[in-house]
Amino acid sequence: MSETTTPRSAPSDPLLTTSAPLIRPQRPARPMEEPNSTRQATVHRGGTVPLSAQRRFPGLPSQIAYVRRFVARRLADSPELTTATLLASELATNAITHSASGRATGKFEVCVLQAPGWARVEVRDLGSTTEEPEPQHRDPYDTAEHGRGLDLVEALSSSWGTEPRKDGRGRQVWFEIMWDGDDR
Repeated sequence: MSETTTPRSAPSDPLLTTSAPLIRPQRPARPMEEPNSTRQATVHRGGTVPLSAQRRFPGLPSQIAYVRRFVARRLADSPELTTATLLASELATNAITHSASGRATGKFEVCVLQAPGWARVEVRDLGSTTEEPEPQHRDPYDTAEHGRGLDLVEALSSSWGTEPRKDGRGRQVWFEIMWDGDDR
């Protein structure tokens, strides 16, 4: 599957261009595919410029598997692949569950940056005015089904954080992982 798509043309049926309200079909189960965005290059420790890939997804629970595949393709050579896909899945799930990204027309973006021995995954959602992401630090014997995602992120990543999106349309939650022995 390619990371880019061709634009769709507008329907040519004149009945669809009337002022009557349109009934929106159910959102597709497949993610909206975006071409790799051009980001301003920043130099990572060691003097290298990280490789960057970004993709937008509809705010549906079915998209979590696509997020894992996207991150796995980007970090295929990393010894921390399993950890990165798990943590990206947790952040994407939080974006759908705890932000406006999970609403009917919601969406979220995942950005993967990679340099030798280092990777950063950012999940950009549409934000929430009621809660700020933070670990729950639950008792390991607690049987609640929810509330451990950011505990995993905190425990397994080298660093993580949350900040407002630069475009002002929500927030981004990110994590970084580091490993030794990467000679790329």
